[in-house]
Amino acid sequence: MQVTTGTVVDGKVVVEGVPLVEGPVVAVLSRQPDVPFALSAEDEAELLEAIAEIERGEFVTPEALLESLSKYD
Repeated sequence: MQVTTGTVVDGKVVVEGVPLVEGPVVAVLSRQPDVPFALSAEDEAELLEAIAEIERGEFVTPEALLESLSKYD
């Protein structure tokens, strides 16, 4: 996994830095141009760990989440 930044140009994200390989699905976080976006080292580590958990299959499916929430209706 890698973290990089980019800019939207003509409706497409143009990535800065190391080029991405073709094919993988990516997540895009968008912010307003005048609002800075920064993660502390602790927040970045937490985000990377959460992504690693998902990659290991350690997550709740949407169906399982909805089923568990239905118990509180």
